[in-house]
Amino acid sequence: MRRLIPARLYPGRERVGASITPLRFDAIGPTYDGVDWYWIPSIVGALRFLRRQRPDVVVFEWWTAAVGHSYLLLAWLARRSGASVVVEFHETQDTGEAGLPLVARYGQFVVRRLLGLASGVVVHSEFDRRLVDEAHGLGDLPVVIAPHGPYSHERVARPARREAPADAWNVLFFGTIRPYKGLEHLVEAYDLLPDDVAAQCWLTVVGETWEGWTLPLELLASSPRHERATVVNRYVEDDELAAWIAGADLVVLPYLRSSASGPLHTAMNAGLPTVVTAVGGLVEAAGDYGGTSFVPPADPGAIAKAIEDLVRSGRRDERHEDPQSWDRTAERYAELIATIDGRR
Repeated sequence: MRRLIPARLYPGRERVGASITPLRFDAIGPTYDGVDWYWIPSIVGALRFLRRQRPDVVVFEWWTAAVGHSYLLLAWLARRSGASVVVEFHETQDTGEAGLPLVARYGQFVVRRLLGLASGVVVHSEFDRRLVDEAHGLGDLPVVIAPHGPYSHERVARPARREAPADAWNVLFFGTIRPYKGLEHLVEAYDLLPDDVAAQCWLTVVGETWEGWTLPLELLASSPRHERATVVNRYVEDDELAAWIAGADLVVLPYLRSSASGPLHTAMNAGLPTVVTAVGGLVEAAGDYGGTSFVPPADPGAIAKAIEDLVRSGRRDERHEDPQSWDRTAERYAELIATIDGRR
């Protein structure tokens, strides 16, 4: 899927079509890149690709209604050609879309039709399974839970990037800055730190503002501790992000809701201690990770206390083992496909 919506409607319109990641799918297998929102002429190439490859299983990654019309056509054609359809849910629906009544209803319409064509479903947590079932109804479809594997493509040796003093705890938030990310609560927590702890900390925010959500950065600009902070308010490509992560000592993710989190898995893959809100699927994703400190959502005091405890522990160089594995993801898919084959 490419150019998911008309570029003028996309928050990151300036980089649409740019090469922003070192990941290359054509190194894995035959690749068609890709179908755009307008279809013409891209959908023709996609249909030819399907006929040429003759897949046994077609996996649709669901997170946004923008791909709805393309998914329904491709899923219908895949079923007609004898392939099984699997839907993997990253979100029930993008949070920005869910706030738009017509788009939200369209998303529900698409998912229910897509599930009607599906032979199986993949989710990332038991929380997500319940959420999808409540929102759309899974019926008797076989479902497997496959947690995200490690985000190892970010872990490449390179010089660390940080503006924090060498002896400070560099507290990092990264990812898009949107209402559900809760960054404002981290900024408030930074102001609540005891003076002796704050003197040992530096706050680094790396991310792009979406949905006009400027409150967190406004709070930070007016904070009495704004001089001990770095803000990179733009889209950061993979190579640069890896350098910021390499320069971090602690990652804080104060989400108000979340099914899954790429930043969380990136932080875990780097072995960094994390302060994470106990919401959605994050409890299951990070529950077995030794570096996790869970806090309630929308609670700056709890975030501040978790940061304080880590700083006072003196274990700034401690790193942790990521419990996630892509082998486990592959095993879950093998289980699902075997179940689907057994039902034929």
